Amino acid sequence: MVTSGFMRIVYPCWKPSVEGDNSTKDANGRFDGLLWHKDFGNHVNGEFSMAVVQANTLLEDHSQLESGPMGSFDDGPHGTFVGVYDGHGGPETARFVCNNLFKNIKTILGAEFTSQNQGMSADVIMKAFLATEEEFLSLVKDLWQEKPQIASVGTCCLVGVICSGYLYTANAGDSRVVLGKLDKLDKTVKAIQLSSEHNASFESVREELQLRHPDDPQIVVLKHKVWRVKGIIQVSRSIGDAYLKKAEFNASPLLEKFRLREPFEKPIMLAEPSISVQKIIPEDQFLIFASDGLWEHLSNQEAVDIVNTNPRHGIAKKLVKAALCEAAKKREMRYSDLKKIDRGIRRHFHDDITVVVLFLDSHLISRSTYRGPFLSIKGAGYSSSGIDS
Repeated sequence: MVTSGFMRIVYPCWKPSVEGDNSTKDANGRFDGLLWHKDFGNHVNGEFSMAVVQANTLLEDHSQLESGPMGSFDDGPHGTFVGVYDGHGGPETARFVCNNLFKNIKTILGAEFTSQNQGMSADVIMKAFLATEEEFLSLVKDLWQEKPQIASVGTCCLVGVICSGYLYTANAGDSRVVLGKLDKLDKTVKAIQLSSEHNASFESVREELQLRHPDDPQIVVLKHKVWRVKGIIQVSRSIGDAYLKKAEFNASPLLEKFRLREPFEKPIMLAEPSISVQKIIPEDQFLIFASDGLWEHLSNQEAVDIVNTNPRHGIAKKLVKAALCEAAKKREMRYSDLKKIDRGIRRHFHDDITVVVLFLDSHLISRSTYRGPFLSIKGAGYSSSGIDS
C-alpha cells in the first residue's frame, strides 16, 4: 500500500511511464500507468466512479469528491461536493483550488448557518469562488519576485453540490457537467448540459468580452484559426491567471510572451462562475462531470449512452478509454499504440482528462442528514502538498 506520506513526496514528480497490466492499488484508487481510476464508491446521495488520465508532462488536472457535512459543523446540512479543476500553464492553481475551495464553502456555509438559513445557496458558492481567487492572488503577490511565472498559471473550475434535494452547478472555464435524464415517454435517457462554458470559441463569450471592453478592439483575436482572449488564452473565466486580472502582474519579471503591450485598468478575465440551481427529480439518473479533454472526443449524448448502457463499476474509466479510442482513431492509430506514448508527447494526441460520474439515488437525494461514513477523495490519489496556503 502506498502511504500518504510517500505520495506527498512523490506526487509533484509523478510521471508514470505507460498504461499497462502492472497496476498498483492505492487506498484512494488504482494506478495503471498514466491512468488512475476509482471504479466504485458510495456518496451521500448514491454511487460514484472517477478516472483521470495524464497527457501533460506534469498532470494539470485536479479533482475531488467530498461527501458528508457541507458546513463546518456536523449537525449542518449534508451532501456531496464534486470539483474538477483543469489547470493551464502548470498544476499550481488547480492544486491550490483543490486544497481550498471546498474548505471555503464549509467555512462560509458554517458562518451563515442559522435556524432560518440552514442550506447551501448560490451565494455561498459564489463567495467561496471569490475567496479562493483572492487567496491565490495574494499568494501570487507573495511569490512574485522569486517565482513570477506563478502569475501565468490558472485553472478552469467546475463544481457540483448536491444538498437537501437540490443540485448546484458552478463553472468558470470550459469544463462541463451533463445530466442523464430519463424521458418518460420513450424510456430513453437524454443528455442535458447543465453548465455554461466560457471559451472564446463561442460567439456569446466574444460578445460578452467586447461589451466589457468596448474600447479594446484586440480583446479577442483569431489566431491560427482559434479565438483567444488577447490572442493568448481561450477561456475567459478562471481562478488564477493573475497576469490578466491585475496589471501589476503583467510586467517584468514575467516572461515577455505573457506581457500585453497596452496597460489595462479592469480585469480582462473573471473568476465569477456561472451558477445554476435545480431541484433533483426521480427522472434525473446520473451526472457526468469532466474536463474539456473528454468533450473534445465525445458528444454529450455519446457519453450519456455509454453510462446508461454499461455497468456502474468502472464507468468513469470506460468514458476515458472511449475518449482515448476516439483520439487514436483521429490519428489513424490503434488505442494499444496510443497507450505506448509517454506523458508530454501524449499531449499532442489528447489533453489530461478527468471524469467523475455521480449516480443519483432518488430515495437518498432529499435527506439532509447522513449517518454513514464521510468521504474525501482526490483524483489521481492526490494528497495535499506543495502550494496550498
